[in-house]
Formats: sequence, structure tokens, C-alpha cells
Amino acid sequence: QVQLVESGGGLVQPGGSLRLSCAASKMIFGINVMGWYRQAPGKERELVATISGGGRPNYADSVKGRFAISGDNARNTVYLQMNSLKPEDTAVYYCNMVNRAYNYWGQGTQVTVSS
Repeated sequence: QVQLVESGGGLVQPGGSLRLSCAASKMIFGINVMGWYRQAPGKERELVATISGGGRPNYADSVKGRFAISGDNARNTVYLQMNSLKPEDTAVYYCNMVNRAYNYWGQGTQVTVSS
């Protein structure tokens, strides 16, 4: 069974940066889109950023200009560079990869922005 494994979360001060990484444990063929979502305590999971198979990124308004998504479909890896972090970015961040057959999710990595 394929697993998505995230890394790179942690505690950072406001204004700091983190880079999240996600890799699939086995090859996933035909990925249409990869992305990152987040869920803060007491809130619903929300989209942060996605990147299509053609490399086109899409961002939530709240992270535009601060976050950058990149990925490699062939290697089943996706990254999220997060700059100028704010306390409201605190959440569990989930990696996501989608092909025609299935919607894969990681277990999540905690990002805490606090002084």
C-alpha cells in the first residue's frame, strides 16, 4: 500500500521559514495533481497550494507571495517552501497526490508559528 511521508514541520518564530517535503513510499503512476492542505484546531481542512502535472501552481489567497510549491511527478515528490510565516499558519499540514484511481493523503506534519 502506498504511503505519503511528510517531513520538515516544526516550531518557528513569526517571520521565519520552513520547507516541507513529501515523498511516496511506492511509485504512483499518472499523477494529475499534487498539493498541500492544512487543518488548524477547530477548523476544517483547507487547501494551501496545488501543482498540476504540467507544473501550474495554485495558491490559497492567504499564502500567495509567501509560499511556493514545487514537485516532481516522476519521482512522486512535492515540496512547500514557506516564508514569512505567521501565527495563523499554525496547523497540521497534509500532503496530497491524486491520480485517476485514488486520492492519496499523508499523515500530516505539525507546523507551529510562535514566539
